[in-house]
Amino acid sequence: MSVQLDPEGEMETSLYWLRDNCPCAECRDPRTGQKLFQINDLPEELTIRREVEEDGRHTVEWSDGHLSAYPSGFTAEGTPGDDGRTEQGRPLWTAADFAAGPPEAEWSAYLADPAERAAVLGAVRRFGFALLRGVPLVEGRVLAVARSFGHVRVTNYGELFDVRVEPDPNNLAFTNAAIAPHTDNPYRDPVPTLQLLHCLRNEAEGGDSGLVDGFRAAALLREEHPEDFAVLTRTPVPFVFRDRRTELRADRPLIETDALGRIREVRFNNRSISTLRGFSVPELDAFYTAYRRFAAITLRPELQLEFRLGPGDCLVFDNTRLLHARTAFEADGARHLQGCYADLDSLASTLALLHRQEEALDRIAGLFAGEGAGEYLGEEVTMAEHMLQAGALAEAAGAPDHLVAAALLHDVGHFGGTGLELMEGRDNRHSSSGADWLAQWFGPEVTEPVRLHVAAKRYLCTAEPGYRERLSPASEFTLRVQGGPMTEEQAAAFAARPGAVDAVTVRRWDEQAKEAGAEVPGFDHYRPLLARLMG
Repeated sequence: MSVQLDPEGEMETSLYWLRDNCPCAECRDPRTGQKLFQINDLPEELTIRREVEEDGRHTVEWSDGHLSAYPSGFTAEGTPGDDGRTEQGRPLWTAADFAAGPPEAEWSAYLADPAERAAVLGAVRRFGFALLRGVPLVEGRVLAVARSFGHVRVTNYGELFDVRVEPDPNNLAFTNAAIAPHTDNPYRDPVPTLQLLHCLRNEAEGGDSGLVDGFRAAALLREEHPEDFAVLTRTPVPFVFRDRRTELRADRPLIETDALGRIREVRFNNRSISTLRGFSVPELDAFYTAYRRFAAITLRPELQLEFRLGPGDCLVFDNTRLLHARTAFEADGARHLQGCYADLDSLASTLALLHRQEEALDRIAGLFAGEGAGEYLGEEVTMAEHMLQAGALAEAAGAPDHLVAAALLHDVGHFGGTGLELMEGRDNRHSSSGADWLAQWFGPEVTEPVRLHVAAKRYLCTAEPGYRERLSPASEFTLRVQGGPMTEEQAAAFAARPGAVDAVTVRRWDEQAKEAGAEVPGFDHYRPLLARLMG
């Protein structure tokens, strides 16, 4: 079954797909987007009674009477979805691609600037790794790096592990031996998808680090020896780890692909491969031929990105894509790294939120640059000038970030032309509408002073002698439209409300922020502050 969705009649899509993706509030929770029905709740013989294309919307009336409205041209055409874990859309690199240096950032800038943080996390998603420089030389600080974008994965090695020469090591990583390119913890399912290594000390001769793009190595095997690639994607390999306290095993292929054949995971660690059993001699021969060829590809010099971690460097990398290595070093040399594991899903979530914040900030900035250039309710400043002055006054007073944001954004409810209603004598309730709009991104510490700033003016006119006389003529006019001064009872009730003190503080800056020609910072000055509050 299919339905035409293109006004020219050129596109069709599945009826059940279309109904399953109905965006209405009966079908999806407006807050979470989660579906409110089961697929078998839909009629057995689903049909369409009526279709209407109007004002960029395609409305469908279904055989059970349900109405759905879709954007015009809404179809299933396009590239199948990808969760960002496969090779699709990601540059598969060689060492020469980083001749100018690896993707890196200073830890202080990463913490202070959401755009810098997004760039670092984006590099991990795109290239599989990034370096943070200047992470304080404090034991355990690698955990703070992991928690800056997600959660620490605890393993049998603990929440935190030390990479240094140990007297009784349970892993070759805790010796001074050279280690070839490999995946960490391949004997787990799921394998830790991110690894972090923070260098505290590295004075030993040797001990340089290396990375190989495992996806690139796998893609080369697929290109050069497709039959070997197929063998490594379908042969379950037993990865095993044992010590006095632990027994772990995962049977997984060396190269894992998704349902569409895209490379999704490389699990490669010769130290942890146990004995393959249950295969015929030809199957074992085919596996070892493919295994040896793949291993040889990972050791090609052009694939190996080599560098030395110095004190304060923290490497964050995708353990399901990149293979990491190190050279041997002097056993008595001072080399101490601390590491932990984390997971890509939390990093991807943080990155998505950062992108969402940037989009929101661009949207708000557009209001300041667009409608904000218009008249501000009969005052001698524009709306944008008024709001920027209020933000500057809050900042100059040393106000906390949430009050600077509230002062800066207190009049967003006027955008959309509603300020004209107020000047025509109709209360536009801009404080409530503005607070509700801002609640998409900010918490009540920002939205409630915005919601109450009109009520705060009415309160001050009652509670503070002489306040009303200081109002500008335009503000006096809007006071009357908005209900006039509060009664004594109303003022007492307002003063008891949570957020009333902050609202009164914002109101005072609101009244002062009307100086024509005042020089104040532009909107971009406040972007980092707003981004911190959104996070």
